[in-house]
Amino acid sequence: MTITGAARPLLGRIVQQLAHVTILDMATRLAAQAFLAALPMLIALASFCPQVVRRELLRSLRTLIGTSGPVVAQAEEATGGADSALHSWGAAGVLVALLSATAFTRALQRLCERSWGLPHSGVRLVAWRWAVWLLVWVAMLIVQGALHRAFGAGALLGYPLQFVAAALMWWWTQHLLLAGRVPWPPLLPGALLTGAGVVAFCGVSGLWLPRALRMSVERYGALGSVFTVLSWLILFFTMVVFGVAVGRVLAQEEFLRHRLGGAAGTGSH
Repeated sequence: MTITGAARPLLGRIVQQLAHVTILDMATRLAAQAFLAALPMLIALASFCPQVVRRELLRSLRTLIGTSGPVVAQAEEATGGADSALHSWGAAGVLVALLSATAFTRALQRLCERSWGLPHSGVRLVAWRWAVWLLVWVAMLIVQGALHRAFGAGALLGYPLQFVAAALMWWWTQHLLLAGRVPWPPLLPGALLTGAGVVAFCGVSGLWLPRALRMSVERYGALGSVFTVLSWLILFFTMVVFGVAVGRVLAQEEFLRHRLGGAAGTGSH
C-alpha cells in the first residue's frame, strides 16, 4: 500500500513514514558519519584557507553549538595555520579526508531515497554530486556566523536569514542527491520543515549545550565532550530526518499536491 493511496489520518501516515525511514537509526548513522568523516574533512580544508575564512568558520561553529568551549578550541588549534596544516595533513591527507567524507553524503543520499521510496542510484550517476554537496556544505557552514549576525544587522534579522539559507540548502540537497528524479516543487515542504527545525534546534541548543559540555568535561575529561557533541549531532540529524521524511508525506496531501504540481517518487512501503 502506498502512502498516497491510504485513507488513514495524516498523523498515521507520518508515523508510518518515520518508521519506514527508521528515524533514530538514520539520525545516529548521519551523526556518526558527520563526526568521523565530515568534520575531519572540514578541518583539513579550513587549515589551507586564508585566516579570514578560518576565523569565520570558528565563529560559525560557536554560533551553531552556542559555545566557544573545548570543541571550538580544538578546531582552532587544528586549523592553526597553513604551514602547520601542510605539515600535519599534506595534500594526500586532505584528499583522503575528502574521499572519506563522501560516506556522510552517501548516508544523506540514502535518507532522501528512502524517504521518497526510490531505488539507490548508481555510483556513476551520483559520485560527482557527493563532492559538490560537500564543497557547498563547507561554504554554507563558513557563512553561518555572518548569517546569524545578519551581516551586522543583528540576530533579530539573522534568524530569518538562517532559515531561508537552510531551507534553500535542504531543498537543493534533496534535488541533487535524488539525481533530479523528483521535481523541485514537491521537495519544498521537506526543505521548509528541515530548515525551520535545524535553525530552531541550534537556537535552543545554545541554552543547554554550553553547560552540558562544561559538565561533561569536568566529569569525564576530553572524552566527555565527544559524547556530548555526538548526542547533539544525533538530535540535530533527528530534526533533519524528520523534516525530509515528513516533507514527502505533506507533499502528497491533497491540499498541497495540486499546488506543487504532483509528487513524484511515490514508491511502496
